[in-house]
Amino acid sequence: MPPAAIAVVRVSGPEAGVALKTLAGRLPEARRASLADLHDSAGTPLDRALLLWFPGPATATGEDLAEVHLHGGRAVVAAVETALGAIPGLRRAEAGEFTRRAFLNGRIDLAEAEGLADLLAAETESQRIQALGMASGHVSRAVAGWQDRLLTLMAGAEAELNFADEDDVEVGDAVMRRLREGMESLGRALDEWLARPAAEVISEGLSVVIAGPPNAGKSTLINALAQRELAIVSPVAGTTRDVIETPLALDGIAMRFSDTAGIRDEAGDGVEAIGIDRAKAAIEAADILLWLGRPSDAPEHPRVIRIAAQADRWRDEAGSERVPDADAVARWDLALSAMTGEGMDALHRLIVEQARRMLPREGEAALRQRQRSALVEARQWLDIMPQSPEAEDLILLAERLRLAGIALDRITGRAGVEDMLDALFGRFCIGK
Repeated sequence: MPPAAIAVVRVSGPEAGVALKTLAGRLPEARRASLADLHDSAGTPLDRALLLWFPGPATATGEDLAEVHLHGGRAVVAAVETALGAIPGLRRAEAGEFTRRAFLNGRIDLAEAEGLADLLAAETESQRIQALGMASGHVSRAVAGWQDRLLTLMAGAEAELNFADEDDVEVGDAVMRRLREGMESLGRALDEWLARPAAEVISEGLSVVIAGPPNAGKSTLINALAQRELAIVSPVAGTTRDVIETPLALDGIAMRFSDTAGIRDEAGDGVEAIGIDRAKAAIEAADILLWLGRPSDAPEHPRVIRIAAQADRWRDEAGSERVPDADAVARWDLALSAMTGEGMDALHRLIVEQARRMLPREGEAALRQRQRSALVEARQWLDIMPQSPEAEDLILLAERLRLAGIALDRITGRAGVEDMLDALFGRFCIGK
């Protein structure tokens, strides 16, 4: 938004050329920047700007497209917009309209549009890499490969059904066996993608929950991680009554850290009991659990880091009840003091190591929930029980192939997506 050094005004559609002629009095050479003095329809000077003219269909939107690079002051931009608004056939673009036009005109598919939306919203390095891969067509190319394999299988089934009497058409058990083997092989390829982490893990951030008994140092730890007084720290047990959440990025990975109420058998009052229930629910939903308590009391969790918290206290108070026994020390993953900073770097490394195991490997693309649902449906249509009557029915196999193809089409937007287009492109800003 103005003010800025440069403002870019874009016009797309059949009146784009008219817009340039009205403002500059001429249409510049295609795809070459040209300097021009701009005037409104009454001849009033507006600005000296760079013009760019892109005749369709080889443009970002698939239509005639014009860009005017202005000085970025508010008054300049407002004056040019007013002049454009006075030209018959022109109107202000809605949010995401240029990208939607690119989709409708076949310049990009739906998966690439979703990647572009994620790229605009990316705040961390991992989000940028994942979104760029999707916007660049990683998912779309995979889908195209699966569709080619489906078409080959469908062609074989069609030949058997309609041209079995021709001399050059393979018939019988060989065709059925080849169809079943092809469906099984394609199903395995889809399984590999379904086993990858979901794209939402990257875009929304991993959930890292700090949990443990009362007065274990949970609030002190989240304050140290956030580097601000996010949670109240008090020696009184049960001070934290609710889940306190803050977004953080470690090594370019988006995360959501949560401080929870101390877990104990007997709550002090009803409010604390509710806080304990919410803490347990947060633990169950956590991607990574930081447990600040005795290792033997740690909840069952696939990615738990057992932390000997407040290490500065139990080391300084030798002989007190806070000194851990040797068995407990052996089962902790690290000793930490959020007050002195001891162990914080080690905790940082452990969290990032756990997080990277949940993220796609370098060069891999992840699927969004909408895409994953379509892929699950396609996989189900390819799943045939070997001894079932359906496995020997060519017509039913051909129908399963057709339905699997329809499901794959929904990933790239070739079928059944009209009901969600408004929601998707509404995520874009005006002018994109």
